[in-house]
Amino acid sequence: MGIPNTAGMKRRPTHLGEILREDFLPDYGLTVSSLAEAIGVSRQSINELLRERRAVSPEMALRLARLFGNSPEFWLNAQRAVDLWDAAQALKKEIARIKPLDAP
Repeated sequence: MGIPNTAGMKRRPTHLGEILREDFLPDYGLTVSSLAEAIGVSRQSINELLRERRAVSPEMALRLARLFGNSPEFWLNAQRAVDLWDAAQALKKEIARIKPLDAP
């Protein structure tokens, strides 16, 4: 059993575009075009992802996992963390108004 994170994150999790841009592309010597070609998607799709204007889809996670030798869950879990953070920030006041139920 893991230790629950009750404090909450103070900052937004790193977007997958930044991870790709700062870590994966330089380490593998890839460009936007070579990455797009290697995984069979448009250059525009990769560019939007790297500029953090696009989220990683399950299909993209499968492609990236195959190319880089990791798991689709790696990519999707990182995307989920960003999505949850964004939703929590957008709905903070609304969520705070919800009263938790006590178990019967």
